[in-house]
Amino acid sequence: MKHKDGKPISPNGDKSPRIVPLTVLFVALCGFSFYLGGIFCSEKNRVEIRDVQKAVPSPKDPAVAPLQIKSVNFPECSSNYQDYTPCTDPKRWKKYGAHRLTFMERHCPPVFERKECLIPPPDGYKPPIKWPKSRDECWYRNVPYDWINKQKSNQNWLRKQGEKFLFPGGGTMFPKGVGAYVDLMRDLIPEMQDGTVRTAIDTGCGVASWGGDLLDRGILTVSLAPRDNHEAQVQFALERGIPAILGIISTQRLPFPSNSFDMAHCSRCLIPWTEFGGIYLLEVHRILRPGGFWVLSGPPVNYEHRWRGWNTTIEEQRSDYKKLQDLLTSMCFKLYAKKDDIAVWQKLSDSSCYNKLSNPDVYPPKCDDSLEPDSAWYTPLRPCVVVPRPNLKKSVLESMPKWPERLHVAPERISDVHGGSASAFKHDDSKWNVRVKHYKKLLPALGTDKIRNVMDMNTLYGGFAAAVIDDPLWVMNVVSSYAANTLAVVYDRGLIGTYHDWCEAFSTYPRTYDLLHLDGLFTAESHRCDMKFVLLEMDRILRPNGYVIVRESSYFIDAVATIAKGMKWSCHKEDTEYGVEKEKLLLCQKKLWYSSNQTSS
Repeated sequence: MKHKDGKPISPNGDKSPRIVPLTVLFVALCGFSFYLGGIFCSEKNRVEIRDVQKAVPSPKDPAVAPLQIKSVNFPECSSNYQDYTPCTDPKRWKKYGAHRLTFMERHCPPVFERKECLIPPPDGYKPPIKWPKSRDECWYRNVPYDWINKQKSNQNWLRKQGEKFLFPGGGTMFPKGVGAYVDLMRDLIPEMQDGTVRTAIDTGCGVASWGGDLLDRGILTVSLAPRDNHEAQVQFALERGIPAILGIISTQRLPFPSNSFDMAHCSRCLIPWTEFGGIYLLEVHRILRPGGFWVLSGPPVNYEHRWRGWNTTIEEQRSDYKKLQDLLTSMCFKLYAKKDDIAVWQKLSDSSCYNKLSNPDVYPPKCDDSLEPDSAWYTPLRPCVVVPRPNLKKSVLESMPKWPERLHVAPERISDVHGGSASAFKHDDSKWNVRVKHYKKLLPALGTDKIRNVMDMNTLYGGFAAAVIDDPLWVMNVVSSYAANTLAVVYDRGLIGTYHDWCEAFSTYPRTYDLLHLDGLFTAESHRCDMKFVLLEMDRILRPNGYVIVRESSYFIDAVATIAKGMKWSCHKEDTEYGVEKEKLLLCQKKLWYSSNQTSS
């Protein structure tokens, strides 16, 4: 508000006697001016507010003209960027410290360094082999990494044969094959056989053979590994059609809610579990559901028979095992089962152990109430135990409905969501069944072997993923780090997902998803995130010949189509299942193209 300066109310210099004292006159004039100014300013305010509303229309208003932007054609990036991962770029590692491998964490480039070009596929790239055959083989040219072939072929991770990589299902700790390894694990954990265990995380996943084997056993695994120069573990996993994401337990929490995974697994993953006060184990404890299992194979398990091959002494391994066991006990884990190279601990669910953590002399201590358990987007690790909430009795693993029943049961934690309820959950489920039925009419490839790796870019409760649960695909459910925290509900119903901010690049390699689905993402985030960069990121992670379903306000649809055309996508606009004008669908397919700088195509 502009103040009304220059009013003729300045004091008079005349000192002659007055009937009314000067001070009384001054106050009266000021009061009268304030009254007149208030009327004037109030009227002016009404005009200004009305003008602002006209100048900045709401995209939800169907009467508003659609957003229009100029057409643009994006150039192709250099072939050096064919495996570019912006926020985990090895070329930037030297800028960050080596302590606890922090350089491998997410470090996104500033805005002025963002690439405005299209990532080319490798020389000789071919459309990926279809699932389930892809679990056992992939095209070498799609993931052309010779180093891992030379270093790991003797361990049966993979081997190159002609134009393909073959995956025999071996691993450092399962020389007899991953099937036999998982069979032994299921003998130790009966809950893996009856639908109790549904979600798992594999830290240091190799080429994700463990997660791939579990898919046939009804267990959905997030395979986790850091970006590296040679092994490209996550890229191999996704090329095979197995869920995976780039990540490392270092100084920040993993992008998952607390008490979510039914099982966590480490097979000689080389994570120093007992160092730094056991802070990495504390993060596993945070994301593991009460009653959930932590499985470890490799040092120091079975040290009595294995120590000679670990370049160490039996005394050192005995000490390491005791230190590990003591740390796990202090965090309220109990040894559940142990045989040969596999040891299983279970996270306790009763409060008696956690109550002891309030003692000031105990380590690790209980986290104080100021530390939000589900805060997991650039949130530092803390050396304390996230204690399960005692009122969430139905979120304990043994109290959860078994899979697949749990998919359609409203989770207990939906009450934590603003406006969340069992009826809202049921309505969301029904809504997505109708929507997906309509999608399949418009995109016949959905539900066939043409689409395997799927991302729902801004889910609420995982309704889209639930509606396609019987199709030969899996869905990475993404919840915005700026939206309501509904990811815990997604995990409670037996689905997987991650937190993410779409103003930044996603934690995956290029060409890793067959279908990207978004529902009102630009309506929700366009005030923060530049639409152009979001769409360029979508192009980076989408496979050639892959599909996009954009469900958006009519205000944004034409602008999205304009940018998509500049990325060599072919798109067509469609009505939603209800044919309303305020919301439209844009169905797109990414063209397979090759870099003009490549030697062959």
